[in-house]
Amino acid sequence: MDSVVLLSGGLDSTVSLAQSLREGEVKLCLTFDYGQRAVTREINAAAQLAGHYGLYHRVIKIDFLAEITDTALVNREKALPSPETGELDDPSVTTESAAAVWVPNRNGVFINMAAAFAESLACGQVVTGFNREEAATFPDNTLEYVRAASHALSYSTANKVRVVSYTQMLDKVEIVSLGKRLGVPFNLVWSCYLDGSEMCGECESCRRFYRAMAGSGDI
Repeated sequence: MDSVVLLSGGLDSTVSLAQSLREGEVKLCLTFDYGQRAVTREINAAAQLAGHYGLYHRVIKIDFLAEITDTALVNREKALPSPETGELDDPSVTTESAAAVWVPNRNGVFINMAAAFAESLACGQVVTGFNREEAATFPDNTLEYVRAASHALSYSTANKVRVVSYTQMLDKVEIVSLGKRLGVPFNLVWSCYLDGSEMCGECESCRRFYRAMAGSGDI
């Protein structure tokens, strides 16, 4: 089925993009700029990935999200959570870290905007990069959320656009393994909350990425 892909340039969205290309045509890759710390690196990574696959890439700026939140993803004066690798499966730690990086209705905003593009391009689905690990603490990563979003879009889009995540039921190690089978260029991926010259290796996103790479035998 033809798709619009939400592409942040991170691990999950990149592997979901690669799988989308196996399932049909990808007519558009969308990246959102909401003032996040890593915005420059995310846009650059997404652009390079879209270029790698020969796809059209568009950046949408949505300033209001930064204006209505004090999340550590946007507020540069706030410390980003940096759990140790051994704490990534500890709900008492990850629930707190999830709250620190929560952005009000972020995925809802992204999906609804992408669905408008999908309808206009006659695409049947919006592809997201959710995963089983983070669904444990982020309700907008869960299968229940995806089903509910698809149900709502069946009323708000004439062609009944649905939400799909090919990584939904996988943990990060399994996502890396799928990416390997799909030939994903992992060197182009940016999975860090910061925008340094290299991934910081300490934020939760980095910790999960490097744990997955190590678990798959890459580092």
